[in-house]
Amino acid sequence: MRQGDEFALAALFDRHEPRLFRHAARLLTSREDAKDAVTIAFFELWRKRESVRLVDGSPLPWLLTTVAYAARNLERSGRRYRTLLDRAPAPVEELFVAHDESGVLAALKKLPAREQSVLVLSVLEGYPERDVAEALGIPLGTVKSRLSRAKARLRDELSSVEGAWA
Repeated sequence: MRQGDEFALAALFDRHEPRLFRHAARLLTSREDAKDAVTIAFFELWRKRESVRLVDGSPLPWLLTTVAYAARNLERSGRRYRTLLDRAPAPVEELFVAHDESGVLAALKKLPAREQSVLVLSVLEGYPERDVAEALGIPLGTVKSRLSRAKARLRDELSSVEGAWA
């Protein structure tokens, strides 16, 4: 394997993967994370194959140590991700659902995605039409026609909502 023989790596994987997986599963709560830790260890073994220390001709101790480090890193990153999600604000849709008494957001959601993106960027965010065209990678004329269609559809939708109020 030190000379780059991929079949030797495959043989090592077949020989040591079950034991490494059991080790990772003891350290992690998620089965998928345990699989990832083993994968990371073998990737690192391949990447550092020329400098890996063998004990009695076997890379197993090195692999066990690497799996433990990978497991610790996966656990730490998972914790950070969960903390970040806990601190993140509610999704935009949830923020506006209760405050959309006029029906504008509901009407906006009924627009095709292409028209929605043009309308949001130009009207709600205030970008000039040229910048919208550049951001979306479409011609300026397409931005103008989509914006016109979107405004007309919104106008029709909102007038029907107003009619329902009367």
